[in-house]
Amino acid sequence: MSHPSKTLDIVALGEAMVEFNQTPGPGANEAGMYLQGFGGDTSNAAIAAARAGARVAYLTRLGTDRWGERLMDLWQRENVDTHTVLRDTQAPTGLYFVSHDAQGYHFSYARAGSAASRMQVQDLAHWQDAIASSQWLHLSGISLAISASACDTAFAAMAHARQSGTRVALDSNLRLSLWPLARAQACIRHAVSCCDVFLPSLEDMTALTGLRQAQDIIQWSHAQGAAQVVLKLGAEGAVASDGQTQRSLPGHTVQAIDATGAGDCFAGNLLARLSAGDRLWDATAYANAAASLSVQGYGAVTPLPRQEAVLSFLNQGASA
Repeated sequence: MSHPSKTLDIVALGEAMVEFNQTPGPGANEAGMYLQGFGGDTSNAAIAAARAGARVAYLTRLGTDRWGERLMDLWQRENVDTHTVLRDTQAPTGLYFVSHDAQGYHFSYARAGSAASRMQVQDLAHWQDAIASSQWLHLSGISLAISASACDTAFAAMAHARQSGTRVALDSNLRLSLWPLARAQACIRHAVSCCDVFLPSLEDMTALTGLRQAQDIIQWSHAQGAAQVVLKLGAEGAVASDGQTQRSLPGHTVQAIDATGAGDCFAGNLLARLSAGDRLWDATAYANAAASLSVQGYGAVTPLPRQEAVLSFLNQGASA
């Protein structure tokens, strides 16, 4: 299902950041070193999609600092088109830190006033051609949460996508440290009404809506206007629905080390496979496998699998 007028498969919009991820210390209660990597949910998804073979570009603002240069180098290495990246001389590139303990992983951010948070609707003038020439525009709850102007920019980008015949994908990615619950509820509900595929997690949706059952969450998502819904259940896999048919696609049992970027990996691989013409169920099964591989290494980007690794993993499962 390729579109001759679409020269890109996916454009993703949001904030990319430099990551410092804590590794285990030498003793049980000792902190480890921090490995410098990269993150930002929609950037992770863009790289995941590129590693899966999709043609991808990224829409954001970066500082003109050293960290911004490192991100530009990363995208160029990963075959993510950077001609849509705007550089802001007045603001820094965002940073974040990941620490680990028995309760899981914890984020702390140094992103207030970042270049990406200064996105504004006028930036769409630089991005509208890329959006129109792509099969998918991908955003997340974080794309909306980083500032009021970024939220306005995201909604304008979604509207332009719909006018251009570009489908919209939204990952819930709720971060209540970034905005109040009432605003998150209103903005994400509106964003769901503008999207073609919604990728919520169970935890996010319970916080946003109070719903706890997969069936109720999928029903709520369709009622807001999402044509397709893929509810991410972590190690349990995912439930996909196109409004008529619903299927549970089981996860894979793996040794999980760091789940920091698993949901982003899932989103990028799902969109890559939908862009290639897969049915929703096949794309979801592929995304489940990719996410299972991604949790077996540290950091958001390094463990993102390439297409041959995912196909090999799926073939092993089929022959097991």
